[in-house]
Order: sequence, then C-alpha cells, then structure tokens
Amino acid sequence: MLLTVFLAILFCAAITIMLLSAVAFVQEMRFFSSAPKEAKEVLLPREKELFYGARTIGWTLMMFAVLILLGVGVIAVWDGFRSGFGFWQFFLRFVLILTIYKAYDMICFDYFLLMKFRFFQYYYPEVESVYPLKKYGYNIKSQLLKLLVIFPAASALAAWICTLF
Repeated sequence: MLLTVFLAILFCAAITIMLLSAVAFVQEMRFFSSAPKEAKEVLLPREKELFYGARTIGWTLMMFAVLILLGVGVIAVWDGFRSGFGFWQFFLRFVLILTIYKAYDMICFDYFLLMKFRFFQYYYPEVESVYPLKKYGYNIKSQLLKLLVIFPAASALAAWICTLF
C-alpha cells in the first residue's frame, strides 16, 4: 500500500512536469486539447520561443516525465508480480493511483493553477476573457466520467492483462 501511494505521488509529479513544460516552455497548441472550447478558439499560436532554448528545455522535461510515468507502470506491475498479486490487488493498485491523480488534478491544476493562481492565463493572456466566465468545477462532468467510469475500466483491463501472465 505504501508503494502504491508513493507511485501515485510520482505519477502526479510527472503529470505536473508535463503540464508545466507544455504550457511554459514548449507552447504548442496540440497540448491544449483539454482546454475549454472557448479558450482554444482564442489561443494564439506561439511561433517564437519564450527565450532561447525554451522548447528544448520543455521537450527534455517532457521526455523525463514520460520516463517517470513508464517507470511508475513498470514498478507497479513488477512489484505486483513479485508479491503474487491477483486481479483485485492489481485493480486496487491501479485505481488508487489514478484516483489520487484525478483528485490532485481537480484540486491543484483546476483550482489552484487555473482559477486561483491564473498560471495558464499568465502565459496565454488572450484567454483572460474566457476564464472569468468559468467557475471551479466547470468541467465536472468530464472529470467525474474519468474518475467513475474510464479509470476503473482501464484499471480493470490492466489488472486483467496482468493476471494473464
């Protein structure tokens, strides 16, 4: 259980690194697919780097984050095999990691970074007019869909695959 919580914290840290590198350094439109439709419509493409080497730093951080995410998956599965996990133990591990991540996403990203500290608006001031109309929880349907349907289904599938071996 302690390893699962630690892996969830690593998962959240990796996603945070990805978000920060995508928004602050790489600044490519394809990374903003989860932004509200109104925000995507007013976003201006960033042709020029924030500073020399910003995109290189961003892509390096992004690759580092992907390696962390892969490491979380490998360790979660390897430790489960080593410990003789069955379906329900694998399922619980995967669903806990994803549930902790989703809670972190809703509290830290949506509330603090987006609504309170206005992190995204700092780098993309053109969306300033969109977000005052949004209140915390504006995307609650998609968040709950992930939390209650998609993540448990993905966890069950991953647990089933792990028990095949």
